[in-house]
Amino acid sequence: MNVDALAHPAEEVAPRLLGSVLTCKTPGGTVSIAITETEAYSGTADPASHAYRGRTPRNAVMFGPAGHLYVYRSHGLHWCANVVTGTDGIASAVLIRAGRVIEGEDLARRRRGETVESARLARGPGNFCQALGITGEHNGAELLTGTSVVLSNGESVPAALIRIGPRVGVSKAHDWQHRFYLADDPTVSAYRLSPRAKPSAGA
Repeated sequence: MNVDALAHPAEEVAPRLLGSVLTCKTPGGTVSIAITETEAYSGTADPASHAYRGRTPRNAVMFGPAGHLYVYRSHGLHWCANVVTGTDGIASAVLIRAGRVIEGEDLARRRRGETVESARLARGPGNFCQALGITGEHNGAELLTGTSVVLSNGESVPAALIRIGPRVGVSKAHDWQHRFYLADDPTVSAYRLSPRAKPSAGA
């Protein structure tokens, strides 16, 4: 994985991240997760993006450069992780929605709960971060040359296995086809339409 692979619009990078591996090293141990589901958010052109209304202290990492981690708290409960993509100065990021734990499953299960099924350990963006040990302290982390959180190449995913659909749980631009996931993979989260969603025009 290199910065050139990420220096493209989020909707182009999102499917390419499927199969890639995100690793988080903490004092408690290391967990690695192969990515199985992503969503693209296109910055100021995307009504569902945190950057839609412009740059703020909260979303500044989204504006580049590519290859950093944008972490935010969802509904005051869960941390969510995004890979920053695109051109420096233009907001663009890919939300990591789900994955398969390939290293450190015992540690991931301690974080998520001893009775959680393997397929559910990192299903959903909040669970993904909890299993990895990602928190707000990782916001802005360098993914390609850093040491705490690292994005690396994984197994190549055949195009025939990639599915595309609308984003999960967002009320604005919910029908944009910016969600990418592996077909029939048990770790992929279920689609859920926001009760506040309204028809919209878009990509």
